Amino acid sequence: MTSTPSPTPEHTAGWRPAARALGRALVGRSLRVTAGLRQTWRRSLQVRVVTITLVVSSLLVGGFAYLIADKITSILLDNAETDVLLRLRNGSDYSAKQFNLYSQPQEAQLQDTIEGTVNYLAGGDPQQTSGVVVAITADNYAGIIETRTSPAMDVRPLVSRELRAAVADGKVAHQIRTGRLTGEPTKYLVYGSPVPTRFGQLELYYLVPLNRQDATAADARATVLATGVALVLLLGLLAALVTRLVVTPVRVAARTAQRLSAGLLDQRMVVNGEDDLALLAASFNQMATNLQRQILRLEEMSRLQRRFTSDVSHELRTPLTTVRMAADLIFAERDGFDPAVARSAELLQAELDRFEELLTDLLEISRFDAGFAMLDSEPTDLVPVVHRVADRLAGLAERVGVTIELAVPTTPVIAEVDPRRVERVLRNLVGNAVEHGEAKPVVITLGIDQTAVAVTVRDQGVGLKPGEEKLVFNRFWRADPSRARQTGGTGLGLSISLEDARLHGGWLEAWGAPGQGAQFRLTLPVRSGDRLTTSPLRLVPADATLPFGGPRDGDLLAIGPGGGGVLAIGPGPTAMPDERAEARS
Repeated sequence: MTSTPSPTPEHTAGWRPAARALGRALVGRSLRVTAGLRQTWRRSLQVRVVTITLVVSSLLVGGFAYLIADKITSILLDNAETDVLLRLRNGSDYSAKQFNLYSQPQEAQLQDTIEGTVNYLAGGDPQQTSGVVVAITADNYAGIIETRTSPAMDVRPLVSRELRAAVADGKVAHQIRTGRLTGEPTKYLVYGSPVPTRFGQLELYYLVPLNRQDATAADARATVLATGVALVLLLGLLAALVTRLVVTPVRVAARTAQRLSAGLLDQRMVVNGEDDLALLAASFNQMATNLQRQILRLEEMSRLQRRFTSDVSHELRTPLTTVRMAADLIFAERDGFDPAVARSAELLQAELDRFEELLTDLLEISRFDAGFAMLDSEPTDLVPVVHRVADRLAGLAERVGVTIELAVPTTPVIAEVDPRRVERVLRNLVGNAVEHGEAKPVVITLGIDQTAVAVTVRDQGVGLKPGEEKLVFNRFWRADPSRARQTGGTGLGLSISLEDARLHGGWLEAWGAPGQGAQFRLTLPVRSGDRLTTSPLRLVPADATLPFGGPRDGDLLAIGPGGGGVLAIGPGPTAMPDERAEARS
């Protein structure tokens, strides 16, 4: 006798990882299929409409089919019961007449009469070949009167004790039983009735097979089911066709709208017929035409405005040069003038300087608007650039009582940038911080990592009020118009700084809170053309107090009343054109 070897630990260790891998693969596949179905359900209106139609119609048709099939089965059973009950009554009356001839159950002729009566009742059935069984029993005279059936077979398994008891009590009762009389299990309708005689009571039973009724009911159910399935499929097909008629123009409208949003203003929908969908297409085309006309008009107005700004700036150069020459001559001889005239000469010189700076900024803005600004990138060490900006603004900082503090590395910080534009950005940021520093230190921090270089300018001034972070880089915007200015700013400095940062592919971000000052962060890629993802310096200062636990670096914040705000502006998803804001000029 051989024994089956038990699995070794090596075998177990072999199939368990395989089973786990198979399970993970099946789970992953099911998740992918589920995700695909969920995505199709969300994106396709036609799939949703057809699915809902199929589900609802299936429920309705299934309910009606069940009711119809149940009704047909009930009708067939009622007809069978009526027919059997009529036979039972006639058979009971006939049997009573035959058995009333006997006064004692022991009479020898009684058994023969019972057998003859059973055969007569069974033979009198016109559908005798259908398998109807007639039986006469005498439970009160067991051992005296034997049970007789026609055809001869044992019917006791089909006549339950409850039915015998009910008939023995003198009641007409029936039940449906399934049994095996002729070889195959068959469902029978069993009816029993008492037969009164002079010597007592006998019981007459009719056992009628329900094969024909079951077959008819099954055919009816199959017919109803097939009709219901065909109806559901037809409804689903109809829903798909109707939905397609509606969804197709909507899809065409969506594609046309996408092309319009992409700048293809000549795209239009095809108008077919005069129905509601045709009216929708015509209205959509009219809307697109009006939008195209309006956009073209606005583009033309914008082009004329940019050209006007550029032309005016250029045209003002010539008279400004003449006025500058005269003003320089007057300013040089101011010591020999009356003190009031000398002061006027100084004011004229200062305003001419500011006017010249404004013209320069307007020309720069017009180049940005026209898309003509060019970037001259070269490897540049930003440490001396930061020192140069701090040195140039040291005089202004000394006049307003602000100390400029530098936190820059001792080693070179090299990045591919346009040094002129970067210096201009830093000059605007530091000058802005000094202007609003409230005689408190301004800290300039320089940092670098593998992909980006960043400069932050932190002041401890009044900060930004809630909502002002959305206006930080607007042209000519000032946080406090009544504030006395220490510099002759044009109100365009930070707008130009923003465009310079974008031209580098970088970010210019601002944070501020009332009473906590503000911080601006310029982040540029180390290599020109690279895409920024992070910054080496925090936007929100470490000493800032926020209404909640503090943001992660790079988060965009919209802090409610009592807090500050953070606005990140750059070429990425956070750099929406309508989210430009201008810092305090």
